[in-house]
Amino acid sequence: MIRDIRTYLEELKIELKGMDIALVQDALSDAEEFLTTAVQEALESQPGATDADVLGRIIDRYGAPSEVAVAYKEMESRFPRLRRPSRPLKREKWLSVYFGVISDLKAWGAFLYMVLSLLSGYIYFGWALLGASLSLLSLILIIGIPVASLFLLSVRGIALLEGGLVEALLGTRMPRKPLFVTPNLKWIDKVKALLSESVTWKSFLYMIVQLPLGFVYFFLAAGLLLFSLSLIASPVLELVFHKPLELWRGDAFTPVWALPIVSVAGFFLLALTLHVAKWVGKVHGRWAKSMLVRK
Repeated sequence: MIRDIRTYLEELKIELKGMDIALVQDALSDAEEFLTTAVQEALESQPGATDADVLGRIIDRYGAPSEVAVAYKEMESRFPRLRRPSRPLKREKWLSVYFGVISDLKAWGAFLYMVLSLLSGYIYFGWALLGASLSLLSLILIIGIPVASLFLLSVRGIALLEGGLVEALLGTRMPRKPLFVTPNLKWIDKVKALLSESVTWKSFLYMIVQLPLGFVYFFLAAGLLLFSLSLIASPVLELVFHKPLELWRGDAFTPVWALPIVSVAGFFLLALTLHVAKWVGKVHGRWAKSMLVRK
């Protein structure tokens, strides 16, 4: 028989073993929030009762760890994800495989993330630098700890928002619920919980690193896209608008016979751009999960 919430959470974690760590975090956070709130309400209505006295009835209402784990697994299987519909395995020509990425939503989502990452990197870095500076400067005053606590809470909130962006555009499962904090804790205990959680500091580091990554992602994606589009449009640009391709600081016109070749090369480069974006999205999704999800 389960006699405390901590034991319930440990058993639920065992039942969810092998599942995505973001799903495990959501399930544990939901369970802890529900059980803690329900136990507190039950104790207020039943003076003299203990946690163990009321927990059994609450668990019957919420579900045993094995039942809750099954429910989360079923819910996860029904949740739409950003991916192409599965197709039966068959041998396809390499051209269809190579250019098939153009219709891949995950590739376009990753490309959009790379473009937006410069803006998000500036915002994250600026807020991290401002918040850390204010926190350090205010530590000499009595308001130092509250200011630092609010800043660390904002880091948690930004991590949750970034996780939503990563899941929406990169298709990587990220937490959809904030980490639960017991409401009746003293403020000093809440500060200690924030400071002791490694995910808080990893989220802060993620915000710092996102700026240099954003520069690389943006200029790689934008540069490849613009170059490929200029190659594709080269026949129109040169024959209709008399605008030569400016490559390697040259402005010579392309021979007419070579224009179709240049245009086809542009389509190949466009597909390559999306392949690169898809690969970057996969790698960045793993990086985001390792930094923004509690292990």
